[in-house]
Amino acid sequence: MRSYGLALIASAFVVGACGGGEPKSADSAAATPAPAPSETQAAAPAAGSVAPVAITGTTHEIKMVGDAQGYRYEPANITVKPGDGIKFIMESGGPHNIAFDPATLPAGSKDQLFANMPNSIDGSSPMMMNPNETWTLSLGNIQPGTYPYHCTPHLAMAMKGVITVQ
Repeated sequence: MRSYGLALIASAFVVGACGGGEPKSADSAAATPAPAPSETQAAAPAAGSVAPVAITGTTHEIKMVGDAQGYRYEPANITVKPGDGIKFIMESGGPHNIAFDPATLPAGSKDQLFANMPNSIDGSSPMMMNPNETWTLSLGNIQPGTYPYHCTPHLAMAMKGVITVQ
């Protein structure tokens, strides 16, 4: 429950922070390239635990959708190998994020999974607000098992999925 509360507080902060400051021009926003997965994974290790591990396999894509048919990940359930990556793409109906509840993760996997989540807070990715925004998760050094995830703003609307690592 603590992680849901923190994710909700962080979501409110992000939404509030978006309203202030000087507006960026479209040119300056477009001129800043998104970091490559290897750059993103090179972030500092999570609070005294393990270091992030880069993607060494296939990068799969999951779309985040909210429309007249409901809120969902497409595909919601995916099977991957250790070392693969998953690129989440914000399609519509945002804001969306990817959040893991530590109580549902395989024993001993939380620290590595959270270390592999760039710019995350307590197992929750940043909120994606605009179509075509992406966030990539490395499954480097992740042990086999099932990893349920959800969208914090749309959890009540059953926006959930499962990553199965073989």
